[in-house]
Amino acid sequence: MVQTKDIQISDYRYDLPEERIAKYPVAVRDESKLLYYHGGEISESGFRKLPELLPAGSLMVFNNTKVIQARLHFRKETGALIEIFCLEPHLPNDYQLVFDQRERCQWVCLVGNRKKWKEGKLFRQLTVGGQEVLLAAEEMENRQGHSVIEFSWNNHNYTFADILDAVGELPIPPYLNRDTEERDKETYQTVYSKIEGSVAAPTAGLHFTQRVLDEIDRRGIERDEITLHVGAGTFKPVKSDTIENHEMHSEYIFVPRESIQKLIRHGGHCTAVGTTSVRTLESLYYIGLTLLRQPDATEEELHVAQWAPYTQPEGKPVTTLESLQAIDNYLERTGQAALHTSTQIIIAPGYHYHVVERMVTNFHMPQSTLLLLVSAFIGDDWRKVYEYALAHEFRFLSYGDSSLLEPRMSDEEALTDQPQFLSTAK
Repeated sequence: MVQTKDIQISDYRYDLPEERIAKYPVAVRDESKLLYYHGGEISESGFRKLPELLPAGSLMVFNNTKVIQARLHFRKETGALIEIFCLEPHLPNDYQLVFDQRERCQWVCLVGNRKKWKEGKLFRQLTVGGQEVLLAAEEMENRQGHSVIEFSWNNHNYTFADILDAVGELPIPPYLNRDTEERDKETYQTVYSKIEGSVAAPTAGLHFTQRVLDEIDRRGIERDEITLHVGAGTFKPVKSDTIENHEMHSEYIFVPRESIQKLIRHGGHCTAVGTTSVRTLESLYYIGLTLLRQPDATEEELHVAQWAPYTQPEGKPVTTLESLQAIDNYLERTGQAALHTSTQIIIAPGYHYHVVERMVTNFHMPQSTLLLLVSAFIGDDWRKVYEYALAHEFRFLSYGDSSLLEPRMSDEEALTDQPQFLSTAK
C-alpha cells in the first residue's frame, strides 16, 4: 500500500476542457446541477433538491467567511501599475482588529510587477464616503515571494475595511481568465457570509439560496456556522511529483463553543458544506488530541500541522466524541466562547475521516489537494464521479455545479468510530 506522503500527484490527473470551466454562475444559484454519489451509485438532480437527500435530524455545517476586496492597485509616477494582494493580517495579526484600524496596518501580501517597485512609498488618492483620502503603501519586509506591506492613510474617519470597500478589487480565481466584474461582488459571496477575511470564496456554498436554507430548516436539519478564512494558497498547484514535498497553506479557524456542543449532541458527525468546512471540522479531532496530551496548550500549540493526522503515536484510543469533549472542557476552563487557532491539515488518501460523514462540494482542478481530499472520502470512485460529471455536462470549478458525496461504508465501519491513539508517553 502506498503511504500518503508517497502519493504521485500525476495519479490524480484528468482531462478538463477549457469550455467545461464555468466562467460565470447560473442566473439563479439553486438552479445549478447537483450530482449525488451514494454508496457507490451516481444520480443527478437540481441543487434545489438537496434538502430532500439529507437525513432529518442531522447537522449541516457551513463556513460563514466573507471574501474581502483584497486587491489594491497603485500607479507609480513612471506609469507602472503595481498590484498588492492582501493575504493575511500582520500587525495587528487579528482580522477584526486589522479591519478596525484608522491610521495604519500591516499585511502579508503578494506584489504584482514588483520589479518596477524597488523602494519608497506608493500613493493613491481616493474618495471614501465623499471625502478625499491619501493611501500609502510601503514594503517593510521581503519574505521569499511574500512582502509585509504597511498601509497608512491620512483620514482617521475611515477604517481599513472602509478603504478596501472603496477601492479594493474582489480576487476571483485566476483560472477564470477574466477581470473581476461588478456582479462578482454579489455572486462570489455566499448568501450567509458574515465574517470578513477570505481571499477566495468557499464555493460549495455559492449554490445556497434562502429558500434552500428554509427548506433545510423545515425538514428538521440543524444548521451551524464555523469560520475558516480561505487563503490564496487554495489556488496553489502541486508542483512536486509526490505530495510529501507540497507545503499546505495555513488558515485561520474560528469555531464557537456552541458549535462544538452541537457536534457532540449529534454524535460527533455532520454534513460539511465545502472543503473549507471539511478541513476545519477534521482539524477539530487533532486539536482535541493535543488538549488531551496538553490541557494548557496555547493557541499556537493547537495549530494543526500538515502531517499531524499521519504521525500520531500509538497509545490509548481516542474517539471523536472524547476529542470534541476535550475542546469543550478547554473552552469552559479558559472562559472562551470560541476556539481560535489555525490549520495546515492535508487530507489525502490514507486519511480516516472522524467528523464529516457527508460532503457538499464542487468539482475541483486536476492534480489539486482538493481532489486528494475528495479521493480520501470516496476512494477511487472519485474518477467515476468526475467521468460522469464530464459526460453529463456538469460545469466545473468555483462557479460550476456541485455534488453531494456519501462514501461507501461497511457494516463494521458504520458501527465503530475508528479512533486514533493518544500516546501515554510523557
